[in-house]
Amino acid sequence: NAHVILEEAPTDETPEPAAAEAPTEAAGETVEATADANADGPVPLVLSAKTPEALRAQAQRLAAFLTATCDSAPGITDIGHTLAAARAELEHRAVVVASDTPGFVDALEGLAADGAGPVAGAAVTCRDGVVAHGVADLGSNPVFVFPGQGSQWEGMATELYGSSAVFRDRVDACADALAPYVDWSLTDVLQGEPGAPSLERLDVVQPVLWAVMVALAALWESHGVKPAAVIGHSQGEIAAATVAGALSLEDAAKVVALRAQALTVLTKKGGMVAVTLPHQEVRERLLTRQTGPEHDRAVVAAINGPSSTVVSGGTEALDTLIATCEQEGIQARRVSVDYASHSPHVEALHDQILGLLADIQPRSCQVAFHSTLTGRRLDDTAVLDAEYWYRNLRHTVQFGQVVDALIEQGHEVFVECSPHPVLAAGIQDALTEAGRDGIATGSLRRGRGGRQQWLGALGAVFVRGVAVDWSELFPAGRLVDLPSYAFQRERYWLEAPPDAGDVSALGLGEGGHPFFGAATGLAGGGLLVSGRLDVRAQPWMAGHAVRARVLVPGAALVEMASEAGVRVGAGRVAELVLEAPLELPAAGGVRLQVTVGVPDQDGSCEVGIYSQPEETEATEGWALHARGRLDAEPSTAAAATSTEWPPAGAEVVGLDGFYATLS
Repeated sequence: NAHVILEEAPTDETPEPAAAEAPTEAAGETVEATADANADGPVPLVLSAKTPEALRAQAQRLAAFLTATCDSAPGITDIGHTLAAARAELEHRAVVVASDTPGFVDALEGLAADGAGPVAGAAVTCRDGVVAHGVADLGSNPVFVFPGQGSQWEGMATELYGSSAVFRDRVDACADALAPYVDWSLTDVLQGEPGAPSLERLDVVQPVLWAVMVALAALWESHGVKPAAVIGHSQGEIAAATVAGALSLEDAAKVVALRAQALTVLTKKGGMVAVTLPHQEVRERLLTRQTGPEHDRAVVAAINGPSSTVVSGGTEALDTLIATCEQEGIQARRVSVDYASHSPHVEALHDQILGLLADIQPRSCQVAFHSTLTGRRLDDTAVLDAEYWYRNLRHTVQFGQVVDALIEQGHEVFVECSPHPVLAAGIQDALTEAGRDGIATGSLRRGRGGRQQWLGALGAVFVRGVAVDWSELFPAGRLVDLPSYAFQRERYWLEAPPDAGDVSALGLGEGGHPFFGAATGLAGGGLLVSGRLDVRAQPWMAGHAVRARVLVPGAALVEMASEAGVRVGAGRVAELVLEAPLELPAAGGVRLQVTVGVPDQDGSCEVGIYSQPEETEATEGWALHARGRLDAEPSTAAAATSTEWPPAGAEVVGLDGFYATLS
């Protein structure tokens, strides 16, 4: 096969960026850049290749390039733009996130050494950077997940608010929507301004979490990661409805703010406990082991997974449950809330919630909204009225059931839009239990709420096949010259025999046979044919080996003798005695000569087959491998007995032990 790659010469000094295409030997990035190698904040470098070996080689090439060029390297932003915009997105992928050259070199060398860590698709933190790697084997139909209370932490949005215009704009829009219903500032709370209320307040933490989750969803969408479906846990359903478009930002702000304020009357009267048991077993325990006022008894509040159940109720009932579980070795822990949502306690708020939210106007939307209240997809989200948001607060959260249904429908990418992942681990367990190699990832993590963590999460879904638009990160990026694709070359074709050239120029005749390179008649009579034998030139010979030594088969020696005899009219091998094996070396070859004597009166002649290692001098001794006689025509005696087998008078000889004796 012959391949020729032609590339058009640039017509001016600043050619337009070429569209991304499959890697070729001729890299098309030719624009020089000498910007500072340090970036203004973390930047992602996107790598991809056809094989894991090529991906590691790509990382090594780029690390070596950054190390060698040092101060003269192109700007990191330009490098990131070139990798994202002008390179093909192949199957094996990695995303490296760092802020400066040493951080990138450290992360790239880690990727080159061992594939970036033990968990494909996860974002792994190294010294100064983050690496995500994996195989793009999943589709782009992600589910956005919004948890309830519990993912909050002080300073959870400060860094992104300062570094991302998309995030900041959405938070500001949420602040405007909340303003008519709260007496505090959302941005003051997020940035920890003096005098701002604490996240410990129920009427503060729920609206703040809603705003942060909605802003994180907008950030994902700004990079092309749009939800095919949404799912919310408890109050997270308000954010899910907002992102899906079922509630306007103003209506959603009203629901989350006024409902949270109404809930404050229930504080200090109950709580919630997470139990590592199936919900059926928990229900049976609660039904058979509880006493006391029915209103304060514990009930199943949320079903998060096969062995993850949340119980809600009065303080005494929960204390008894925890004590019983500890006695029986069952893990049970308190959830950090001091009210009993999803329990009979909420019934006291029914009329108040309906009155507060009577004028909201839910609407139909295109994004699939999977309700954890009903346990299924809502055909029309216009039903998300005041009554729905009361029932969402009162009844059991069917989160595990909805996750299982989404997985069964083929969803294998779940993105938790929250300041800290509280549901992703359980979803990952559900994917594993269903036999799906999917991914459940968070957005930020407690104590790590900046751009680097966010880009690591974005990279984690990209390396598994989710389409990501990186262009927003490089608005002024230029195409620059980078190391070309690390092709992994492997030969699959047979080696061609070396070209012998025009032997007539040497006074010889053409060999006319694969074994023979040349032939010449001798002055005193007879014939000499010569050639070269090599395992690479005749690879089929490697199949005839004795104790790992390649021997030319006896049949090949017969072929050589017969072919040489044909040239003098004596092509029948009457007799051939094998004197010594003709061994071929593992590397290099041997010189070959076949001599044919002067034919006698009846056309018979002698034949001999010789070889010599090609590393020796041509004048040194030759080894005799076979000698015999050639006849011009088949003999009468041979013809007379050729149809009778065994021949008359033949004696049968047993072969027992024959090969053992030869060995």
